[in-house]
Amino acid sequence: MLRINGTCGGQVDEFLIAVGEAAHQKHQFHSGMELNGSSVPVEDPRKETAAFYKTSGLKVVKDAECEIPAGPPFLGVPPDLETYRSRGHRRLDARTYAIKCSTCIWGCRMPVEMIIDHWNPSKKQYRFETFCYGPKSCALYKAGPTRKVPGRKGMSCTEEDWIDEDATAHRGPDE
Repeated sequence: MLRINGTCGGQVDEFLIAVGEAAHQKHQFHSGMELNGSSVPVEDPRKETAAFYKTSGLKVVKDAECEIPAGPPFLGVPPDLETYRSRGHRRLDARTYAIKCSTCIWGCRMPVEMIIDHWNPSKKQYRFETFCYGPKSCALYKAGPTRKVPGRKGMSCTEEDWIDEDATAHRGPDE
């Protein structure tokens, strides 16, 4: 996912654009780069973080000339998806994400699909949630409230703190 401050379809704004793993490996995207390329709007914005995807013809117009700070927020070249998956995530307060962590390579805002009734799996809801894959010792991290997932016949389930602790138990504080 690239966060672009630029022009798309004649509109100047900030855009989230999905790129493929091969493009990321080739260009090693990081903060401060200037890019050019083509994308199309996503089909269902409820299921995608990006507004655009199927990105092609990417060219680096200008690479960043400044040194990337050590963080936080961490602004270097993001790792591959397998690294994120292996690290495990913790819930991240949505306001903290918006103010401090949206530029960090470890911060993530993504759509979540919830099956409301397991007896009727076609009944689904979508919402966006924020997560952190970064070091447990990060001074910017704030967990925020526990997440509540709606369920069948008005019931709900609360995601307790132990779920995040379990997902990242294999990591030390600075990993």
